[in-house]
Amino acid sequence: MALKSLKKKRRMQVIALASVALIVSTGLIGYAMRDGINFFRSPSQVFDSPPSPSETFRIGGLVEEGSLVRGQGHEIRFSVTDGGATIPVVYTGVLPDLFAENQGMVGTGRYVNGTFEAHEILAKHDENYMPKEVVDALKEQGVYKEPGS
Repeated sequence: MALKSLKKKRRMQVIALASVALIVSTGLIGYAMRDGINFFRSPSQVFDSPPSPSETFRIGGLVEEGSLVRGQGHEIRFSVTDGGATIPVVYTGVLPDLFAENQGMVGTGRYVNGTFEAHEILAKHDENYMPKEVVDALKEQGVYKEPGS
């Protein structure tokens, strides 16, 4: 009888230890990923409910025609739109080769004082490609044009 009680006690200890290990590892993974998850927002979503200046997120849309201005050094200013709203963007660095007006882009950064301060700009396009998030945002605003149209 004592042997069965000891086995049952040992089994409960192993289950309790495994549960604690699972909870701790889940917490550590969540803590490690807190800065690695960037949510996507369209310009209309940013305009309707601006995020806090400390929140890093991704914004995407079309680079508004006539808005690209190169400043001192590597500073570039332009506006990104989804047809419903337009958000000014400032970026310091070298733009990707495929970056152009009226083309899709996705930027990562923060929204501070009404301007999106990007620390990364991605632009890839050919006649058949635009990031899925950008296409979805443009379709939602009714301004998406199918490639080749």
